[in-house]
Amino acid sequence: MACSAATSMAALISSNPNPKAYISPKNSVSSKSISLTSSFSGRPFVSRVPRSLSSSSSSSSKRRSLIVHASEVPLVGNTAPDFEAEAVFDQEFIKVKLSEYIGKKYVILFFYPLDFTFVCPTEITAFSDRYEEFEKLNTEVLGVSIDSVFSHLAWVQTDRKAGGLGDLRYPLVSDVTKSVSKSYGVLIPDQGIALRGLFIIDKEGVIQHSTINNLAIGRSVDETLRTLQALQYVQDNPDEVCPAGWKPGEKSMKPDPKLSKEYFAAI
Repeated sequence: MACSAATSMAALISSNPNPKAYISPKNSVSSKSISLTSSFSGRPFVSRVPRSLSSSSSSSSKRRSLIVHASEVPLVGNTAPDFEAEAVFDQEFIKVKLSEYIGKKYVILFFYPLDFTFVCPTEITAFSDRYEEFEKLNTEVLGVSIDSVFSHLAWVQTDRKAGGLGDLRYPLVSDVTKSVSKSYGVLIPDQGIALRGLFIIDKEGVIQHSTINNLAIGRSVDETLRTLQALQYVQDNPDEVCPAGWKPGEKSMKPDPKLSKEYFAAI
């Protein structure tokens, strides 16, 4: 089984909700509810505060906003729903507010089902081990689950060799009210946990990429980095687009019937 029910200790810790965690309606997105049917065994479903918020930014007039005003899940092209919640970072309780990153940093926001489980720590530690690569791209990473900050803290204080996380380079956000997971369309209503949703939010607060995996399927840090790099490239070069599998240094494409032939002729 992929993330099955947490150990009894974790379940007990997670049952202490934090009433301070809430979602701000300021940037809420109107979307239709979607019914998800899934199982914790991973069968397919149907349908702290940043270290430094100061950074140099490109001219806003040059950047591509890529806003499409979608009206349903997925939320790509819409403003990311804002939230403020407690989190654990550096073995301390802190407050994280998504809107504080707007105009300053990109954000990788990823959801996972539960603390003290199996696939989850492999993803969480993988993002932490490569945090410097995101930092160089002026990007913050935020992990979110429905567990309490007390459960997050206990997991961080558990050694990796014992199934724990050890020290992490980014905050783990507590979504005990499940409001954040619901606003991003990843909550499994009948189980009260989140699917493996991952969202790339640009500096203007717009969701530019999302992926949602079922419970048994871990995500790729490599692909997340590649997609982030492609996003930043097209925003800095609004007259170009990135073909399949594009990586920094490779040839891009002009979104024009004639000019695009330069790309196809070169491959």
